[in-house]
Amino acid sequence: MMVVRPVRPADLPALERLAGLATPSLTNLPAHRDRLEERIARSRQSFGREVDFPGDEHYTFVLEDLERDEVVGTATLRAEAGAREAYYTYRQETLIHASQQLNVRREVQTLSLSHEVSETTQLCALSLDPRYRGTSAESLLRRARLMFIAQYPERFAEVLAMAFPGYLDEQGESPFWNSVGRHFFVRDYHDINYLAGVRSKSFIAEVMPQFPLYLALLTPQARAAIGREHPAHEAAMAEMLAEGFMRSRHVDLFDAGPVIKGERNRLHTFRRAAWHPVRVRPAHALPDAEPAMVANQRLADFRCVVARYALSPTGQLMLSPEHAELLGVEEGRAVLAAPLTMPSNGEEEAGFDEGEL
Repeated sequence: MMVVRPVRPADLPALERLAGLATPSLTNLPAHRDRLEERIARSRQSFGREVDFPGDEHYTFVLEDLERDEVVGTATLRAEAGAREAYYTYRQETLIHASQQLNVRREVQTLSLSHEVSETTQLCALSLDPRYRGTSAESLLRRARLMFIAQYPERFAEVLAMAFPGYLDEQGESPFWNSVGRHFFVRDYHDINYLAGVRSKSFIAEVMPQFPLYLALLTPQARAAIGREHPAHEAAMAEMLAEGFMRSRHVDLFDAGPVIKGERNRLHTFRRAAWHPVRVRPAHALPDAEPAMVANQRLADFRCVVARYALSPTGQLMLSPEHAELLGVEEGRAVLAAPLTMPSNGEEEAGFDEGEL
């Protein structure tokens, strides 16, 4: 049985292990004990704080396998990506160079420094034990954060964003970094990625060129990497696009990995989530039904599990005693439920969002 819950101090060794397992290494989940201790303390403060609007809160969750008594995944919500310092990205833009005298008109693709993503809520720092990849546990960990946002909307922005790791070549190098950032920092991609995780990315933006980068001047390999996710994250990207996120025009400063965004009220989890009173029934007596994410109504004791979406004729959600106990709910108490599987009706948005983000 799997459960997503807030992180605890005792989870520190598990977070260290998961940070080391991340593929590729994540800037926002450095394998650095002091930073991970700070992450846990910050998360506990955020869960215990009264909040009326999003700010500098970080909510870190873990995925626990209760049968193994082991933490096997972690993921974080940053209530406002740029609350403490601007969250920089590159924005893909088009400039028009024209001359009537020469009868020339050229559209030129550029990248410009931007901090427009700063006001979004960021879903980040997800790492999962390889044994659980491709299972329902992976979807639970990734999307339980949406169930939490749905219950406490005042704590988060209307627009959610996710930055995916970018493409690395067969040698583990970032073609984009080697073509751009390497000229300003005499460090390889992995060194600068770790340094930014221990410190922050703001110092990168201070040194990087402030003028637009003309894509035609980059190497072909760098251009091909722009907006391309790491192969290990292609399934995650597909799931979140099916959720209702869209590709934005923003990419990461280091590896040009894609940034996707979604207005939360248009995401499938928010649109399909519903409150149901609980009816407790023996597991063997529960009817067959599609799997669902089921979450309780507790802030610091938030729990989210996968259970059958089995409803009684009167709209009660039928749970086994084990699931009810895990969620900390009694018969008659309400829980939030949303289907775990995505609709297979081709609603994935493959193109760019045309809005400001």
